[in-house]
Amino acid sequence: MADDLSAVAHFLFEAGTLKQARRTGWWMAGVRDPESVAEHSWRTSLIATIIAKLEGADPARAAFLAVWHDTQETRTGDVNYLGKKYSAGAADPREVTADQTAGMPDALASTVRDLVAEYEAKESPEAICAKDADKLECLLQGIEYKAQGYGNAQRWIDNSRARLVTETAQRLADELLGQGSLDWLRTALGEKPA
Repeated sequence: MADDLSAVAHFLFEAGTLKQARRTGWWMAGVRDPESVAEHSWRTSLIATIIAKLEGADPARAAFLAVWHDTQETRTGDVNYLGKKYSAGAADPREVTADQTAGMPDALASTVRDLVAEYEAKESPEAICAKDADKLECLLQGIEYKAQGYGNAQRWIDNSRARLVTETAQRLADELLGQGSLDWLRTALGEKPA
């Protein structure tokens, strides 16, 4: 391979920091050790696949968009909604991505930049599904935190539910809200849900 992959190697180390970067909004709900940005992005990608498939969009493309949707947070941190109020000059994810991909082989850099631009534009069916997946993952995490005793997570559940666009995401949210976080385990064990 003729291309220099040192910038790619740098990015892979940089992306690994997302495994330690916490989702800061949950601190306001009292969650001491919230999930990482990487954990959030992983489940968001799964959800994007599901929503896209059921909405007739390309599930692989939606998951691809979701995988990259928060990669900029290696440089900006996870700025919650309250923090954004005070960040008038908040970094545009497209600009951060351009910096992150500088020096990468052109084919790779342009692919990543195009993905982030598509996600941020919220216009393609896959981007809409990926955005809904981001909100639905937050709702789901809120349900799990609430089950762990963090009652203030209800605000995140309600706000996320209100921001869903696709019919599939809305229906799935209603289903999630009607179940307990361990109903899946009871079903797998052949028990009746509580």
